[in-house]
Amino acid sequence: MMNKLVKTLIGFFLLFLLFVLSCQKKTEDNEETILKGKATVYVDESIVPIIEDEEAVFETEYKAKLHLVPKSEKEIVNALLNDTAKIAILTRTLSKKELNAFSAKKITPRITPFATDAVAFIKNKTTNDSLIALQDVIDFLKGKSVPTIKGLVFDNANSSTVRYISEVSGVTIANQQNIFSLKTNEEVIKYVAENTGMVGVIGMNWIFQPPLDLEDVVKKVNVLAVKDRNKSEYFFPTQDNLAIGKYPLARHLYIVNCQGYSGLGMGFGSFLSGERGQRIILKSGLLPERTPGRKIMIRNTITKNKN
Repeated sequence: MMNKLVKTLIGFFLLFLLFVLSCQKKTEDNEETILKGKATVYVDESIVPIIEDEEAVFETEYKAKLHLVPKSEKEIVNALLNDTAKIAILTRTLSKKELNAFSAKKITPRITPFATDAVAFIKNKTTNDSLIALQDVIDFLKGKSVPTIKGLVFDNANSSTVRYISEVSGVTIANQQNIFSLKTNEEVIKYVAENTGMVGVIGMNWIFQPPLDLEDVVKKVNVLAVKDRNKSEYFFPTQDNLAIGKYPLARHLYIVNCQGYSGLGMGFGSFLSGERGQRIILKSGLLPERTPGRKIMIRNTITKNKN
C-alpha cells in the first residue's frame, strides 16, 4: 500500500515538474530581449521598401520577428502618443510639443537617426521632362498657372510628403484645384505612369527599391531634377547629391523607441545605426547616417599567379 502511494506521489511530482519546465520554456520563448522575441513596428509608408530590407536581414541574424505596419505620418505619431505604438520609423524627429506629451507620462523616447532620404518629383516618361523648379511647384500650390504642371499628386493628406512640402512651400495643402491625394506612394506612381502631365510627389526609396510587381510601372516614369529657389542648377535625388547637400528636398529618417525597456526597439535601432544596417542603407541608394568602414588587407609580399 505504502509503495503504491509513493509511486503515485512520484508520478504526480514528475508531472508537476514537467508542467513547470514547460511553462518556463514557454516564458523564455516569449520573452522579448534586444535580439529576441516579437515586436510591432509602425513605418512611414513613404519609406517601407528600405525598412523591409532591414527587417529581412535583422530577422535572419537574430531570433526576432518584426511586424511592420505601414501608416501615414499623422497616424503613426497619434499611435505613439496614444500608446498604441511603441516603436516607429519616421521621416522627422518628434516636436517639442510631442516630447512634452511623453514627458508628462514619464516616457523618454529614444530617437536615433539612421539615414537620409528625399522627397522626389516624378512625371510620365512620355513627356520627356526631366527638370522641375521648386518655385514652380510652390506657385502651383498657390493657385498660379504653371505650363509644365497639369496637376500634383500626393499619397494622402496625412502623409510625411504632404507635411514636408507644406513646410517647404509655406502653403497648407488641402482641397486645392488640381491637387490630388490618393492613399499610398505605390498608387501615386501608378497614377502618374498612366496620366501625362501629372507630377507625383513620393519618397525616393520607392523609385530605387520598388517591389517586384511595381518595377515595370516605375520604368514608365521619370524622376525629375529639382532647382531650388534662387538657384540656377538642377539636381537629381541621388546618393551623391544628398551627401554633398545639393538636393533641396532631403530629409532624415529616425527610429523612435518608446518601449522604456531593453526590447527589440533598442535592438533594431542599434542594428539600423550599426555597420550592417548602414551597409544596407548604402546599397539601397539612400544616404547612411555614417559611412560604413572598409576593411583593407595589407600584404608584405605579392604572390604571382602561376600559369
